[in-house]
Amino acid sequence: MFGTLVTQLSRYQLPVIVVGLVLVFTEPLHGVGALGAAGMVLIVVGLVLFVLGLVVEPAEPVRGPVPLRAPVRGRWVPVNSPSDKVPSHGTRELGQAYAIDLVHQPDEDAAWAAMRAWPPMRRPSAFPAFGEPVLATADGVVVSTGRWQRDHWSRNSWIAFPYLMVEGIARGLLSLVTLSSGRFVLGNHVILDLGDGVYGVFAHLRRGSVRVRKGDRVTAGQVLGDCGNSGNSSEPHLHFHLMDRRRPGTAAGLPFTFPYEADGATHEGVPGGQRPFTVPDDLAKVP
Repeated sequence: MFGTLVTQLSRYQLPVIVVGLVLVFTEPLHGVGALGAAGMVLIVVGLVLFVLGLVVEPAEPVRGPVPLRAPVRGRWVPVNSPSDKVPSHGTRELGQAYAIDLVHQPDEDAAWAAMRAWPPMRRPSAFPAFGEPVLATADGVVVSTGRWQRDHWSRNSWIAFPYLMVEGIARGLLSLVTLSSGRFVLGNHVILDLGDGVYGVFAHLRRGSVRVRKGDRVTAGQVLGDCGNSGNSSEPHLHFHLMDRRRPGTAAGLPFTFPYEADGATHEGVPGGQRPFTVPDDLAKVP
């Protein structure tokens, strides 16, 4: 029961911190008064909720896994998979408790390496994932898009990794300033209303590649945009997750499944981290 309470409260950690910061910075400069004190209390409460969300045993999801179509096609390697742990990215903020990162690896003989020694940074076009189509996982309505953030160079080397950490903190703070919309973390993105209180997030898309606009109706398998390297991203990849509200700042994550092929068989689920899988064209289409 405590885990369920923490799960529900942790969705408000970012708004609580935002309100606290507003109160602190609107306090008169000559001293800390009631507003400033209240703001500091809210900031502490928000941070406590953040920590509890990491250390408390996760509650059972409020609903079973949502069956979807795959958001990509071809051969990919999952990273930070919810099959391995929840929250998969080490945090529940922005509704990403069950998020998965997908890196395109078309060559079966190429070894997967999460971090590199050299070069420190590379152009996004040097990665096979850059420009790969990102597909709608179900019929839905577009409720949010972002399309004009730049595709930065990679940060997937040991030299660039500290910069990635600092940049991630800065992007998180910018998301706080924008009332927890998450746009500086998600980068160019599409959020779909899939119905029944389910929203799909497709993040780190290529600048200028988003093919849909708010209010558009899309069908499963439709191309939403191209895989890119915008937002808080170490290299070109697709970040995908489901959440129970349209605004990431107050959303909780939802589990999902999709069909894929691995080890000579077809599966329905979520592939584990660093375990290559393939989505043939027939599995990426509507059945």
